[in-house]
Amino acid sequence: MHTIEDIEKQLSQLQKLNYNQFFWWRRWGRKSQPLHNYSPLIEKIRNGDYDPSPYLFQIHYCNWEIEQKYKQFEGDSRAQASETRVDKERRRRLTADHEKYEKENLAQLQKDFLTVFRMTKVDYKRDSIEVGGTPEEFYNYCDDTYGRFNRPSNMPRRGRPPKIKQ
Repeated sequence: MHTIEDIEKQLSQLQKLNYNQFFWWRRWGRKSQPLHNYSPLIEKIRNGDYDPSPYLFQIHYCNWEIEQKYKQFEGDSRAQASETRVDKERRRRLTADHEKYEKENLAQLQKDFLTVFRMTKVDYKRDSIEVGGTPEEFYNYCDDTYGRFNRPSNMPRRGRPPKIKQ
C-alpha cells in the first residue's frame, strides 16, 4: 500500500483539472497532450503517450479518503455509508477508466511497434516480456534486432491514386 506522501508526490506530477459535470470523478489529468497518430513512435514514447494511466494514483487517493471518513465516523455505519457513497462511486468510475486506458494504451503500443518494425505479434509478445525495461529501451532493442520498414512514415498518401498504365 502506498503512503499518502507517495500518492501526493505522484499526483503533483499531473495537472489539476477544473470541475467538469460530465467527468466529475476525474481530478487530475496528464500534463502533456498526446502526439498525433502520424508522429514517429520514438517521439510518442518520449512525450509520454504510453506512460501508465493517470487514474491509478487517483484511485489510491480515493481509497485514502474513504479510510479517513471511516475513521472519522467510526462506530456509526450509517454515517460511514452515506459519507463514502460518492467516494466509492468515484473509485468505481476511476477504476473503469484506468482499465480502459491501459487496455487501449497497450493495444496501440503493440500496433505501433508492429507498424514500425519488421516483427510479428509473437515476436512482440515474447520480447516485451523477456527484454522488459522502459518503452524507449525496448524501442532501441527492436531497432537493433528487427530493423525498420523502409517507409518514410506511417502517414497515408494524399490525393488521387496514380493511374495504372497497361
